[in-house]
Amino acid sequence: MKTKIVHLLSCLFTLMVASQPLRAQYARFVESGVVEFEKRVNMYAKIKNQIGGNSFMEQAFEQYQKANPQFKSFKYSLAFGQGKTRFWPHAAPGSNTGFFGSDPSVDMGNTIFTDLLTGQSTSQKSIYEETYLITDSTRRIQWRLTNETREIAGYECRRANALVLDSVYVVAFYTDQIPVAGGPESFTGLPGLILGVALPYENTTYFATKVEDRPVTAKELEMPKKGKALNYRELRTQLEASLKNWGDRAQAILKAILL
Repeated sequence: MKTKIVHLLSCLFTLMVASQPLRAQYARFVESGVVEFEKRVNMYAKIKNQIGGNSFMEQAFEQYQKANPQFKSFKYSLAFGQGKTRFWPHAAPGSNTGFFGSDPSVDMGNTIFTDLLTGQSTSQKSIYEETYLITDSTRRIQWRLTNETREIAGYECRRANALVLDSVYVVAFYTDQIPVAGGPESFTGLPGLILGVALPYENTTYFATKVEDRPVTAKELEMPKKGKALNYRELRTQLEASLKNWGDRAQAILKAILL
């Protein structure tokens, strides 16, 4: 009897092991859907980095702390399907108020359409009182993959690091369960959809809160059409001319806009 039981258990174990490749073979990958993102900006840290030792600015910062929370949150969605993505804000860019409210590095409410097959993107950005429509090739990012993982919105994600615009350190988390090389804002180029981005020195994060596995509509993948048309080189030239008297602050603003 004991021999029969051992033989039966052995057979069951063999069957379980043999079924693993079969299940993996038929694993379902998400090909289209919509991801909801929460963007969070640590305003206290961002402002503190900007004011230096300016006593007037420090007083303004103290008043800001009394009236405002440490973090500002913004909601975005990312639709993906048919080799395309579209990233857009839930609320239209508003007129930020307060002494520190007009800083474009906080949030510009970007809408970004990316054709992953052709490597082209069209971005709608509201910069101060002007709206720009920037069409250009997608940014080439030299990602370095790591072995670190974390779960985001129910998906196991792997960490990758990169440096963009020569000085902005980026940490991204992507999932290969969604084989789409896109992500929030202009972050692309990983072997799976990016569900998390952290910009530690910019005091900003983007993390997915929900992933809807479903077909997407034509409207959800619609390219933005309004704004002053140019490419990134033209935008940079125009902004550098406009900000030439802003000193060191100009470089911080340019970095935020071009990111």
